[in-house]
Amino acid sequence: MTRRELGLSALATGALFTLPAGAAVGPERPGAYILGADISWIPEDEAAGAEYYLDGKRQDIFTILTGAGFNWVRLRLFVNPENGYSAGKKDSPWCGLEQTIKLARRVKAAGMKIALTFHYSDTWADPQHQDKPAAWKDLSFPDLVRAVEAHTRDSLNAMKAAGVLPDMVHVGNEVTFGMLWPEGRVALPVPTGNPATDAVHLKPEGIGGYDQFATLLKAGIKATREVAPKASIMLHNHLGRHWVIVREWTDALLSRGVDFDLVGFSCYQQLAEGDWERTFTEFVKRYPKLGFCAVEYSGRKEYLNDLVFNAPGKRGWGSFIWEPTRHQEAVFDKNGRNAGGGAKPNLLSQGINSAEAPGAVQPGTPLPPPPSGPKRHGEGGRYEANQFLELYRSLSRKYGSR
Repeated sequence: MTRRELGLSALATGALFTLPAGAAVGPERPGAYILGADISWIPEDEAAGAEYYLDGKRQDIFTILTGAGFNWVRLRLFVNPENGYSAGKKDSPWCGLEQTIKLARRVKAAGMKIALTFHYSDTWADPQHQDKPAAWKDLSFPDLVRAVEAHTRDSLNAMKAAGVLPDMVHVGNEVTFGMLWPEGRVALPVPTGNPATDAVHLKPEGIGGYDQFATLLKAGIKATREVAPKASIMLHNHLGRHWVIVREWTDALLSRGVDFDLVGFSCYQQLAEGDWERTFTEFVKRYPKLGFCAVEYSGRKEYLNDLVFNAPGKRGWGSFIWEPTRHQEAVFDKNGRNAGGGAKPNLLSQGINSAEAPGAVQPGTPLPPPPSGPKRHGEGGRYEANQFLELYRSLSRKYGSR
């Protein structure tokens, strides 16, 4: 039975996505536990004068990270950032193909693996913004699909030619509600009561819906499989705390024949203690052919990584901390204080990270205007490694990540 047939059968009967009797369960994580870091801001910060220190000695950021056990780096790639993210900034477009290849060479030279995130946009693609690149805004849907495939293939071919082909590819960034809106926008499940229950009400789908969203994902996946056949393919759902939405979303994609290897969850906050654990536990039971990772997080570092590492069947592949040099509980201090501002309360119910709340993005809601004011050119200064770096050394020893 194919994965698509399995998914359709399960949806039709209400059964779990289980394998035939006697079949092997997998996939286990394909190598050492991932202790990854998303550090795409590093070149921009270095251009602004950032310097990194460990025990009072200046060192290259990659030397510091690998010394603490980090073994993967997550990089983001915009389509034409000069039209969005990098508009008005100095130097070549940040997070464009040229800069990404330069940074990827440093990653490989450090002996680390690369996870590449395709933002199919000229700027941030996230739960509230999945804007089409300017060059694609007037394309018909068939041409939009071809543009996704061509951009993915061309970018990966360029990285292959440079000797920095990714080991993992994230087709889209935080695509819980779809991508390339409005054509690829999907329905938003909204809980009717306690988000720990299974009761949901599906609002009407966006203009595109899951069929078109799946078609766009398949285009990116097809190109990736052709150019980087050994790369794992991850899809990114930002609501790692919300099993109901994760289940609806994953079921919808599998039933439409979308072929991927793992799901990455953003895990910044919980609404109630145990939300992440429930998602991981239920995900492993329902989808025996998929792995998962915590693809974005900051706080509760050991607790979250222990949950992922200890998932049954070694199905939790690892984690990628978001911008550890200067976000929330950063692993560096600056001017005598945590460079990210320090710890945040854990629970979403305390009013933190309200963008993760169910219903925060409703189909048809007008997008807010882009931020005004001067463009950020990175954050310079002296960054001193702090006690969190020692924590990662201990996690690396515990998980055998080196």
